[in-house]
Amino acid sequence: MSYNELYEKELAFQADRRRATVEFIRIISDLWYDDTIELILFRNQLIDRNVSEILNLVEYASEFVEKPISIFDAVEIAREIKNQKLSPSKIDIGKLVYEYHIESNSKNIEDFIAEKLSDAKKINGIEPKDVVLYGFGRIGRLLARELMTRTGKGNLMRLRAIVTRGEITETVLEKRAALLRNDSVHGDFPGTVSADIEKQALIINGTTVNIISANSPEEIDYTSYGIFDALVIDNTGAFRDKEALSRHLASKGVSKVLLTAPGKGVPNIVHGVNHLEYEPTKVDVFSAASCTTNAITPVLKVMEDSFGVINGHLETIHAYTNDQNLVDNMHKKYRRGRAAALNMVITETGAGSAVSKALPSFEGKLTSNAIRVPVPNGSLAILNLRLENAASKETINSVMKKYALEGDLVEQIKYSLSNELVSSDIVGTSAPAIFDSNATISNNDGKNVILYVWYDNEYGYSHQVIRLARYISQVRRFTYY
Repeated sequence: MSYNELYEKELAFQADRRRATVEFIRIISDLWYDDTIELILFRNQLIDRNVSEILNLVEYASEFVEKPISIFDAVEIAREIKNQKLSPSKIDIGKLVYEYHIESNSKNIEDFIAEKLSDAKKINGIEPKDVVLYGFGRIGRLLARELMTRTGKGNLMRLRAIVTRGEITETVLEKRAALLRNDSVHGDFPGTVSADIEKQALIINGTTVNIISANSPEEIDYTSYGIFDALVIDNTGAFRDKEALSRHLASKGVSKVLLTAPGKGVPNIVHGVNHLEYEPTKVDVFSAASCTTNAITPVLKVMEDSFGVINGHLETIHAYTNDQNLVDNMHKKYRRGRAAALNMVITETGAGSAVSKALPSFEGKLTSNAIRVPVPNGSLAILNLRLENAASKETINSVMKKYALEGDLVEQIKYSLSNELVSSDIVGTSAPAIFDSNATISNNDGKNVILYVWYDNEYGYSHQVIRLARYISQVRRFTYY
């Protein structure tokens, strides 16, 4: 075959792949908006992805499971999922394609999907949950983006209101809309946002989200906005203990509260690790812990369960945050007064001790410290651990990859294969922990190991908050991943 003939063949194949991907995108959208069925690809979101992004994810999936996963297989299975008429679900199509390669010898695709997803037909109807964001900073706006992007038919969680302080003027609303619409780190919101001063609301993707001004939780009557039995997600950081957070429950129309920071006297949850220990019907106030705690706890659980951890040290290399100064100025904490974008700043973190709230076996085992560095987002946790049972780099990586592929932590741990991974690469990753397999170190006796765990301290954490919010709200879909 000549070079030109080979080139023409390659062009034809790429056209077929992209054509199949267009059909795949259509099926993804139809399943989501018609049936509240969300397809993901090894924990990677597929809704609102373009052709090139999906083909890149398919390539990653094939490399990850070391099997030839193709877009053509994904389309065929997606078609069959649509034909099955399932109840609201979240399905990892990458896992299904992988399993079909292994198990399909004696089954046609219809029987294979019917068997794998049989439980999806047994789920009863889901009662939608009203959600209120109390505070609209970095995390609040990312939660708003995610909630509105995934509203679909509104069968799960519905963002109904955002509470802020200060007078609501046309200028203020326009600024709120602009901050939601455009983000210097995470890019433009893939939807529409406009301000409606008459309604005192933001119109997001054509849906009204009320903007409520309040100085304290008790003064708000959410029922006057048609909001009942709501989950309040508190992003302000102003209320940190059970007594203060319970003030939200005094508001008319509120039934549950979730704090997006470590809390005192309330369950501190790392979703995937300890959320099942608390029944939402019996607990009203929850904490989603911190971004760093959510990053390290899943990995530490794997290490504890697989090898046993004697003790260790956590050093987090953390992006600067809004509580640091832009230029040198007074600050109530040591060192944080120095210009955030110009300095590496040693500061404290409670993440090491906070792990024990989700994993009690780590009580007193970890010391911790933090270094804030001049990047706006994207952080790295370095875990120096002493193990009870020796493990080589290859053994640790193999175990971590298994947990990233199957089990209770597949949403929490993303396994990186890249030799070239840097902090900007992990921005926009929905998993709270990205395990850098190529950076793992184990000493000669295998008892002392160093693990590198990247995390998007904004986006990855926000997804953990959403996962926990769904659990608290009891909008529990059938899941397959």
